[in-house]
Amino acid sequence: MFVAATLAILITMALALTRALLGPTIYDRVLAVNAFGTKTVLLIAVLGFLTGRPDFLDISLVYALINFIGTIAVLKFLKFGDLGTPGSENSEADD
Repeated sequence: MFVAATLAILITMALALTRALLGPTIYDRVLAVNAFGTKTVLLIAVLGFLTGRPDFLDISLVYALINFIGTIAVLKFLKFGDLGTPGSENSEADD
């Protein structure tokens, strides 16, 4: 059963990778990369269960956090053109 789940996850990862390469807009590509990262978390968790190594769940949780923060950073960069400079919110109050 878990082998079938692993194969299904690999197929959906291939589909997400295809969308990331062929996406018509940049937001479609970012969403596809985020979905690919989510499927990677699932794959790590399933492989950890199959091999009997529960510490893989910790690794998958850390990867999920990195995936989330990376997606937010990329979207902020695409919207504002940079990730912000320190103290930029205080310079408006001084004017």
